[in-house]
Amino acid sequence: MATTYKVLGQSNPAATTATTLYTCPASTQTVISTITICNQAGTSGTYRIAVRPNGAVLAPEHYVVYDATIQANTTAAYTLGLTIDASDVVTVYASSTSLSFNAFGSEIA
Repeated sequence: MATTYKVLGQSNPAATTATTLYTCPASTQTVISTITICNQAGTSGTYRIAVRPNGAVLAPEHYVVYDATIQANTTAAYTLGLTIDASDVVTVYASSTSLSFNAFGSEIA
């Protein structure tokens, strides 16, 4: 089994729209070591992060973070070591287009 360390996903989602940040490829397992959220605006915002097993329809039990506040011109980081399997999807949501998300980790295939 080969492990590839990489930027797993980057997104600057549309405001108030659930958006895919990363989908685990077929025949692969992934460890998401860190997800960062960067607020590029002069005002605070809120965000959500969810993990949808096998691409399931978004449901309350999928949220890892829900409506967390991020202050103006700051970055938040979650170092969780999330483990996901093939077809699992990480979904993000932002209150404005001033928030961007990055996921870093390793794919094991």
